Amino acid sequence: MNQTKTAHFGTVTIVGVGLIGASLGLALKRAGAVDAVYGVGRSKANLDEAMAIGAIDGVVSLEEACKQSQVLVLCVPVAQMRATFTAIEPFLESHTLITDAGSTKSDVILAAKEVLGKKACQFVPAHPIAGGAQHGAAAAKADLFTGKQTILCQLQENAKVDVELITQFWESTGARVRKMGAVQHDAIFAAVSHLPHVLSYALMVSVMNSEDANEKLEHAGAGFRDFTRIAASSPEMWRDICLANRTAILKELDQYLLVASHLRELIAKEDAAALEKAFTKASTARQAWDGPQ
Repeated sequence: MNQTKTAHFGTVTIVGVGLIGASLGLALKRAGAVDAVYGVGRSKANLDEAMAIGAIDGVVSLEEACKQSQVLVLCVPVAQMRATFTAIEPFLESHTLITDAGSTKSDVILAAKEVLGKKACQFVPAHPIAGGAQHGAAAAKADLFTGKQTILCQLQENAKVDVELITQFWESTGARVRKMGAVQHDAIFAAVSHLPHVLSYALMVSVMNSEDANEKLEHAGAGFRDFTRIAASSPEMWRDICLANRTAILKELDQYLLVASHLRELIAKEDAAALEKAFTKASTARQAWDGPQ
């Protein structure tokens, strides 16, 4: 039997029980990997929903979470990480490990080191590559992480045994764990996650700013629906990600704008051969990556 299926993590508390947090609770309980899962959050309605679907067993304060948890999982927006570290630092016990689900890593790691000091060794940063257009506990799914990647960006200060435990923790949800440095992580996900969200939001705003926006939406088909699906994601979360990873995102956005400007020029010049060449390059790469659609 796979070792990750038998790993056990005692009491786990999830700070921020939205889509990711509530799905994590469901996944851990489905795997039989915990004694109990507790939640910390701002919205009573959302916490009640998480309780109702069985994602958490109860609601606790941050102080209680620190005192009774073997693993503390921070699923708050990345801009709230520093404040969360500040709130838990006075109560953090030496036996408690911290991991997170933040979409950016360099800024979160810096905040952890500055706020937690020597206790930063208890923090093993992570980023589960899973989610959906909907947010909140009501959208949670026990299989959200199944077969998906979770990236670990371990610290030099982390003990090997702690990294292994957090690796098993995420693997117990069905995720495939990969490890990489924080700078590499932020550069990669600026290109393949953060930029696509910015472009999706931009297209939706562009259409809605049109005088005939309603008519355009009435006639929009599958292509528009697929492209703008992620524009329904949490605005608060993506605002924070854009600001936290702004340098890498701006680099990718500038590169994209150069390509878009080149395509505009080809269309304006009615250069059919060059347009087809560019589209063929993109189509071939897309099919090689994920198969014909």
